Amino acid sequence: MSFLSTSIYMMSSILGRDSFLMERRRTPEATHTLLVMLKVLRALRHFALPFILKEGLGESDFRVLEVLLHKGPMPVNVIGPKVDLNPGSVSVAVDRLYKKGLVSRVESQSDRRVRTVSLTEKGRRVFVPIFRQHAALIKRAFQDVSSEEQRQMEEVLKRIGRRAEELGEQEGHR
Repeated sequence: MSFLSTSIYMMSSILGRDSFLMERRRTPEATHTLLVMLKVLRALRHFALPFILKEGLGESDFRVLEVLLHKGPMPVNVIGPKVDLNPGSVSVAVDRLYKKGLVSRVESQSDRRVRTVSLTEKGRRVFVPIFRQHAALIKRAFQDVSSEEQRQMEEVLKRIGRRAEELGEQEGHR
C-alpha cells in the first residue's frame, strides 16, 4: 500500500463524516483539505491509469517518458526526484523502456557512473500520441473547473508545496 493510500485510509478513519474533531460549518481544517486533495489524486489516478496500462506502459514508465518528453535528456539520478521514484525504480523503468527501444542511455565521457537518458525517435513516435490522449482524459476530469479556477488552484498548490519543502528542510527531512 502506498504512502498516499495509507494516508487517505488513516485520515478518512480519523476524520470521518461525523468527526468530532471538526465541524463542517467552520473554517476548513488543513488536514481535511489534504484528505480532499488525496482523494482527488486517487480518483484521477483510477480514471487515467487504465488507459496507460492498456497502452503497455506501467505508471513508472509513463512518469519517466513524460519527464523526458517535457524536460529533455537527463541523467538517470536526476529523473527520480522529478517523478517521485526511488533510484531502483527509475533504473528498472529505464531498463524496460530501453529494451522496448523507447529510450537511449549514453555514458558520460568524464564520469562512467553517469548515464544520460533520452527519448529515442521511436519513443517520441510512440509516446506523444499516448501523452496527448492522457492529457485529453485529464482535461475531461477538469471540464467543470474554469481556467481561472485552475490557475488559482495551481498557485495555491504551488504555495503549499513550497512551504512544505521549506519546513521539511528546516526539520532536516531532505
